[in-house]
Amino acid sequence: MIAGAEVFLDTNVLIYAALGSVDEPAKYERAVELLASRFGTSGQVLAEFYVTAQRKGSRPLTADEAHEWVSRLSKKPFQPVDYKVIRTGIEHARRYQISYWDGAIIAAAERLGARVVYSEDLSHGQTYGSVRVENPFLPA
Repeated sequence: MIAGAEVFLDTNVLIYAALGSVDEPAKYERAVELLASRFGTSGQVLAEFYVTAQRKGSRPLTADEAHEWVSRLSKKPFQPVDYKVIRTGIEHARRYQISYWDGAIIAAAERLGARVVYSEDLSHGQTYGSVRVENPFLPA
């Protein structure tokens, strides 16, 4: 296990941090707050971010800007997508009836030692294995 992440940030949180200041200011502010935490990501998240950041919002990032974000984010605790993440992602997908991609997010978060995954894509408050999902954009 690669240790060091208290929380795991899903792609959508990173997208709001990079692009949300104009289109989603409240989500932007919350996402930027989360960037100050001891967070981790995965190869899957960074690849999704790179593609999505160039296509979303009223002002998408250029390829160079998206690459710079990925470079900076990869300096945080980072889980590569290896066979163990893939296998565990498949197991989570089957057990919890979620997509493989969401199962792989959970698997990567577990490998990093994160207890919380911040995401809009999974069920808020649900525990998957050793990880609890929280939607950071819900009203307090």
